[in-house]
Amino acid sequence: MAQVLLVAATVSAGLLAGVYLLYAHTVMPAVRDLPDDVAVTTFAALDRRIVNPWFMATAFVGAPLLAAAALLAASPTQRPWVGAALVLHLVGTVVTVRVHLPRNDALKAAAAAGDDAAAARPLLDEPTWVRWNLVRVVVSVAATALIATALARG
Repeated sequence: MAQVLLVAATVSAGLLAGVYLLYAHTVMPAVRDLPDDVAVTTFAALDRRIVNPWFMATAFVGAPLLAAAALLAASPTQRPWVGAALVLHLVGTVVTVRVHLPRNDALKAAAAAGDDAAAARPLLDEPTWVRWNLVRVVVSVAATALIATALARG
């Protein structure tokens, strides 16, 4: 059972890392280059769509939950690796909740209210959003590598 949980935790961590990486190398550079009105409506639409059962279950909530379950089932030689991965997942979750969600929600609210796009766009604070997303990329890729290492040590 431990190996199955470790495989699932590795896949889920990799999916989460992939989402954050996609935002880093594709989504946010594209948003940066858009005019204000298109950037605000596009980002708001993307953010409304990403909060869905598939993403939540397989990645955002799934990765730390599967890491926690794997930690409980892991062998003593695997536990330090999985434990470290779980800590990194929690760091990524805190960054999301403290940095990204408030900015995303403010931008979506402004877009829904029909606020002027030039006034709404700074609510996202793109430089801060991008910088902290890179933290999420690093911690999620590292978490994936740590869980994969635990799996290999099994």
